[in-house]
Amino acid sequence: MEASELWVGFVGAGRMAGGLVRGLLQAGKVPASNVLASAPSDKNLDAWRELGCRTTHCNLEVVHRSTLVFLATKPHILPGVLEEIRPAVGPHHIVVSLVAGVTIQTLQRLLPPWTKVLRIMPNLPCVVQAGAMVFSRGSNAGDEEAALLKSLLSSCGLCEEVPESYIDIHTGLSGSGVAYVYLFAEALAEGAVKMGMPGALASRIAAQTLLGAAKMLLETGEHPAKLRGDVCTPGGTTIYALHQLEKGALRATVMDAVEAATNRACDMAKD
Repeated sequence: MEASELWVGFVGAGRMAGGLVRGLLQAGKVPASNVLASAPSDKNLDAWRELGCRTTHCNLEVVHRSTLVFLATKPHILPGVLEEIRPAVGPHHIVVSLVAGVTIQTLQRLLPPWTKVLRIMPNLPCVVQAGAMVFSRGSNAGDEEAALLKSLLSSCGLCEEVPESYIDIHTGLSGSGVAYVYLFAEALAEGAVKMGMPGALASRIAAQTLLGAAKMLLETGEHPAKLRGDVCTPGGTTIYALHQLEKGALRATVMDAVEAATNRACDMAKD
């Protein structure tokens, strides 16, 4: 399907949905005039209008005017929204949920039985087109729908198809993991401030250090342990610093954090 032929709707117009649409527009994946977003008030819709997208307060209008429909509401609101739009969902629709904790099984139960359902889990850096996303497909979504979604979302960062059981793990690893990285960046910068560097400069250098390290991981394909070893020299500064991190159980603590966030995501799905 050509980008000019694809009509994309967003039921919900929060920050994550806005980040995705910016990526689609900047990559030329779909024209702004083909995007329609709904929200109860104008609070979030003004930003969409500034991008050239169409807006409405009617969820049903989004479904009627779109082929690809993204669900981007709060979890507790979604069942009511699905009840509202269910009569308008036809065999031609592709419905993609961004909603945390709502399984494909639940989506398929609340939508017509023929609905092509996919579930994605983005993370905050999608807002700057550097996200990490995973998606899974329901029983009626085939290779064509999966390929279309991956093609579109790759403009917002890394996008991989996975079994649905990995989505909660992705939440613990990447969705929540962004916050772990921010905490580490803050600690790096504060360490430099302690040693006498101005805070603003320390923050910029910490951010660039993380960006460069991540870029090397992606572009070289090397295991993190290999790259870490490359930085260390016998008796040098890095091995002394790593010794302190090991004494603080950094690796075990981060692993525990990923486990805790994953378990919480699983619990949310059961609520």
